[in-house]
Amino acid sequence: MAMLPQTAYDRAAIIFSPEGDLYQVRYAFEAVRKGWTSVGIRGKDAVVLAAEKRKLTKLLDLESIEKIYKVDEHIGVAFAGMGSDGRILIDQARLIAVRHRLLYGDPPTVDYVAKTISDIKQLYTQHGGVRPFGVSLIFGGVNPEGKVRLIKTDPGGQYFNYYAVAIGAGESFVSSFLEEKYRRDMEFDEIVDLVLEAIFRSKLEAAGEKVNAEELFNEYHTLVEIGYVKVDERIFKKMTSEELRERIDALKDRLLKK
Repeated sequence: MAMLPQTAYDRAAIIFSPEGDLYQVRYAFEAVRKGWTSVGIRGKDAVVLAAEKRKLTKLLDLESIEKIYKVDEHIGVAFAGMGSDGRILIDQARLIAVRHRLLYGDPPTVDYVAKTISDIKQLYTQHGGVRPFGVSLIFGGVNPEGKVRLIKTDPGGQYFNYYAVAIGAGESFVSSFLEEKYRRDMEFDEIVDLVLEAIFRSKLEAAGEKVNAEELFNEYHTLVEIGYVKVDERIFKKMTSEELRERIDALKDRLLKK
């Protein structure tokens, strides 16, 4: 039987190539790799989510941009990829959490929310007339029994638990950085400092000689977003711009060290 031309295999998400690829799913992964970097790190007493922001134009209001969202009282989520796809899936995650509370009278686990969202993603890889979601999500939170969880979902519908994970344009650099610096016994303040350094160095690496480290440092508090859940509180919170500025100022020597 004659083979289809190479370009024919990406006409629908349900057509496998001879190599066993779903081209539209592969393209969705590429959309994630071009997204703004998001990072998740879990320690013994907290899980922290962080995301970079980029000033695409001088007239853009960076404070209006959100990359980290609250899903339930004890769960937060960050994403990389197509923002519109992320928004829709995050709305679905919130509905999943509310329905679980109404049906069972208990808060959902991070695992349950991540799995259900992954099931939705997988459905969009096996039906004609639709395309895969071009976004990866990182769910972080503390389960009702007190266990810290960090789960990444990918465009194909797979999900995995991590100690630390990065997605987006800076995934390769940040992952290598975390593999070198991360420890499982890190506490909340150590995790925040580590993720701030990881994203800062990732932005410097991506910009090359176009950006001066001192200039980036001065506006860094507007170019990063952080959310977290502590084990003793089990409440998702986001750091304010003032809190970020204080932490970043305290890290000045560490961030500007070559």
